[in-house]
Amino acid sequence: MSELLNAYWPMILVAVALGLIVGLVVFRRPKQRVTLSKAETPVRPHMAAIGEERAVPTPAPAPRADPVPVAARDDSDGGGEGEDIGDEIAAATSDVIGQVIGAPVHSNLPGSHGTPDDLQRMKGVGPKLASILQDRGLVRFEQIAALTPEEVTALDSELGAFKGRLTRDRVVEQATYLSRGDQAGYEAAFGKL
Repeated sequence: MSELLNAYWPMILVAVALGLIVGLVVFRRPKQRVTLSKAETPVRPHMAAIGEERAVPTPAPAPRADPVPVAARDDSDGGGEGEDIGDEIAAATSDVIGQVIGAPVHSNLPGSHGTPDDLQRMKGVGPKLASILQDRGLVRFEQIAALTPEEVTALDSELGAFKGRLTRDRVVEQATYLSRGDQAGYEAAFGKL
């Protein structure tokens, strides 16, 4: 055995050195650190532009087999999102997870980007109800207009003293007119703005 070690000691030394170098490279990788900014969004050191909005190219809309009105597919924030089953699954999943962990998730859903709308322009929506809707992540008319009857019922059960207001004052219908910018149609249905 000692003759074997004496004959091959340089090769054994090189193999051990290579093993140590590979081990250090593999196991001593720098750990990724995440810090929270004032906006409470994760910021990682490898991100080049911290706090900058990156322009995302908008893909050309694909032709759809089902005839959907253009106003229903309009995504005014320019993201091209919210048009397929994948976005609906993501929204449903984030709703469930958001309820479990108590986080406002609607701010990440399609239609939530851009400047928030003045929800108090709708009849029956005062400062308190507008604040409750904004706490739930509903900050734009197009988000409210996209609510399904099941979502309205679920949201209505969380409104406390304002329970029934969304249905009684036809808030979703009002939001539909306002999200399209149809002031004449709104005033014909609900009166002067």
